[in-house]
Amino acid sequence: MVKRDQDSLKELVGGKVYSVWVDMLRRLVPEGRTHRLAPTIASMLQYALGVADEKYGGDPEEGSLAYLLFVLSEEVDDETKDLLLPTVERLLEDSGVKAKRRSARGVEYSIAEAAIQEFVNWYNMPWES
Repeated sequence: MVKRDQDSLKELVGGKVYSVWVDMLRRLVPEGRTHRLAPTIASMLQYALGVADEKYGGDPEEGSLAYLLFVLSEEVDDETKDLLLPTVERLLEDSGVKAKRRSARGVEYSIAEAAIQEFVNWYNMPWES
């Protein structure tokens, strides 16, 4: 979990942007496919990273949401991904969307986890390797 309660995604990007995201997800998710929604949420995290960079100049407080975003943008760290999960789950919850889903084959999966994976792999393009 992010170190401080007041250090939320809403606080980082601002209430206006956050409310637009919540409205977007509320409208998109019920019929949306996870392979489309995860990159959408990952792009929101990329935006938040850019805002964090502007606010903190690459030196956010350790343990803050901005810090977690910076760490994950530099290197994949399972512990940090786990720490970011409640933030993404909160965004989905605020949107009235369940983070956990079940596929047609009965396999449980998480939109929040898929979104974090997309964020972590944002610049990994297989065709550029």
